[in-house]
Amino acid sequence: MSQPLRAIITGTGMAVPKEILGNDYFAKYLDTSDEWITTRSGIKQRHRAGPDETTVSLAVEASKKALADAGITPLDIDLILFATVTPDTLVPAAACWLQGELGAVNAGAMDVNAACAGLLYCMTQAAMYLHSGMYKNILVIGAELLSRISDPQDRTTCVLFGDGAAAVVMSHTDDPNRGVLYHQLGADGTRADYIWQPAGGSRLPQTEATLAERLDKLRMKGREVYKFAVVKFNRLVQDALAETGLSAEDIDLIIPHQSNLRIIESVQKKMGLPIEKFVVNIDRYGNTSAASVGIALDEARRDGRVKTGDVVLMVALGAGLTWAVMAVRI
Repeated sequence: MSQPLRAIITGTGMAVPKEILGNDYFAKYLDTSDEWITTRSGIKQRHRAGPDETTVSLAVEASKKALADAGITPLDIDLILFATVTPDTLVPAAACWLQGELGAVNAGAMDVNAACAGLLYCMTQAAMYLHSGMYKNILVIGAELLSRISDPQDRTTCVLFGDGAAAVVMSHTDDPNRGVLYHQLGADGTRADYIWQPAGGSRLPQTEATLAERLDKLRMKGREVYKFAVVKFNRLVQDALAETGLSAEDIDLIIPHQSNLRIIESVQKKMGLPIEKFVVNIDRYGNTSAASVGIALDEARRDGRVKTGDVVLMVALGAGLTWAVMAVRI
């Protein structure tokens, strides 16, 4: 195994809206039920943003927690990488609004749109910058308000998504034994229409007609996405183990994107590991897209499941279709 990229996780934070929607909320007006949703996804509840909450406002809260956890101030941040498909505005980037709110005046700022894989895309970029010595501290954000682009009348999608934000501070390290052991980014644009928002971009600008047809809302080919994800998820994990020379038992914790409990259980069974080695919180948050892995990472760090020296494997797949995997020695 080659030397790790000299970038470590020094702080994490998360934020979710106060309002919680249980499955019964949807059962009141859609042809669905708690049993139907739970059986197919593992989701029991999710958080929904109120009218005064935005993607950036949640990101600010998560970022302040991550900075405090890392023991640094906004002035110590050299770069902000913000993963989201639901920015407050298309122009400027959510990262710029966040930089202004935090007062991180020394930081560059940019957004990344890789959907559910976005946080790991950003963490991979951060690791490269930090390893090169170009920067010392980078703030990585994954935040979404998917309730703003989900179709409340589509029972196959609206029950799956939740709102939330996660922040990760990554810093340069001189310790040769810690850092990013493995990373892989990928995409298959031939499947771009598996999960997409038809209207609102330059391809199909928003009009009264697109709004009437609900083309401003997410659309998903659920069965095709599920079949792709089950196969790809397992392959990504096996590739990571093969490239690092690690065995499944060498991994202290696996943090998968929280998209579907059945996908997580499929990987768990194929690896022959106890479910306790996997962080699973989809029942409480649903699919928060770019925030998903970060929320799970923050919870695992704060409850003691992740400790210094542990090897953590993180995997995510999202719209695009995109995918990302990262193994880190904390």
